[in-house]
Amino acid sequence: MIDKKSHKAHKANKTYRPNRPHKPYWPHFSFIIYYFSLFTLSFFTLTLSSCFQAEDFEDTPEGNMEALWTIIDEHYCFLDYKREAIGLDWNEVRGRYRARLSDDMTKAQLFEVLAEMLSELRDGHVNLYTPADVGRNWSWYEDFPPNFYQDLQDAYLGTDYKIASSLKYRILDDNIGYLVCSSFASGFGEGNLDEVFYGLRSCNGLILDLRNNTGGDLTLADRLAQHFTNERRLVGYISHKTGKGHNDFSTPKEQYLEPSEGVRWQKRVVVLTNRRCYSAANTFVRDMKRCPQVTVLGDQTGGGSGMPFSSELPNGWSVRFSACPMYDADMNHIEFGIQPDIVVSLTDEDRARGLDTLIEAARQLLLQ
Repeated sequence: MIDKKSHKAHKANKTYRPNRPHKPYWPHFSFIIYYFSLFTLSFFTLTLSSCFQAEDFEDTPEGNMEALWTIIDEHYCFLDYKREAIGLDWNEVRGRYRARLSDDMTKAQLFEVLAEMLSELRDGHVNLYTPADVGRNWSWYEDFPPNFYQDLQDAYLGTDYKIASSLKYRILDDNIGYLVCSSFASGFGEGNLDEVFYGLRSCNGLILDLRNNTGGDLTLADRLAQHFTNERRLVGYISHKTGKGHNDFSTPKEQYLEPSEGVRWQKRVVVLTNRRCYSAANTFVRDMKRCPQVTVLGDQTGGGSGMPFSSELPNGWSVRFSACPMYDADMNHIEFGIQPDIVVSLTDEDRARGLDTLIEAARQLLLQ
């Protein structure tokens, strides 16, 4: 850990803002209010969902399909938006999939029909859970190039990189910091982040590789982003369903990014993205685009902005669905992903030479 003397000695280094003397981490009061509001929104949405009773429908193929269709119709948060964006007609979907049902169909056949019906939503947060399988939709990345290869990332990390909980980092040979955040599902604390940024303090810039990060805990995404701003910033809005109508939403509530009380990065940053940056990683990119000296480079993120909740069908299967839409600071939906500031794709020629096109482009940008 960084002691008081170390902090004092490095106050002259304007690249960093040293943290205060060590003490237990307590978030800002506004940070507490922000997450309390998220809890309130979540509780209210869950209360709405709990008004639906599986017993209202029979445990038959048609009853389970009608229950599933109704849950989505009344509580899913993107039906009107997806009608506009991709031409989704949820009523038409109902008739088309009902025609595929039969009273003597097996559980496996029913699962196939229901899972395919949910796939019409094109939402990675929509899943059908059964004891035998999980219905999922991966179309949000399947038509995009990967723009990431694990063997290339391993080559840049080498074998002597440092590990701070779930974060990996090192200094590249051109004095550029390289930080890999592959998931927000595994925890890292303020102490981890302080040590990482202090350890990279001599670097000329930082590459933050977010590629293939499919999300996890929004709290962790927020915690990392807080180390890249010195002031409170409006980063977006969140809303929640208030009724069964497709457009029944609360007034959007502001979401703010608070500066960390720990070590804050003061130099340029390039965030690497690909289509598999999803959910909490998608929100992280939204927030980072509001921070100074940050450039997002790579491909469009995967989206997944609607906070998910669950409900149950008459046969005991459960469905997870997006219930709270999130927006950027200009009130644009981020459900279908966020465009990078600079579009770069990984080329076959570079890969054959053992080079990662995105990392090399970021290095050139930071050395300018």
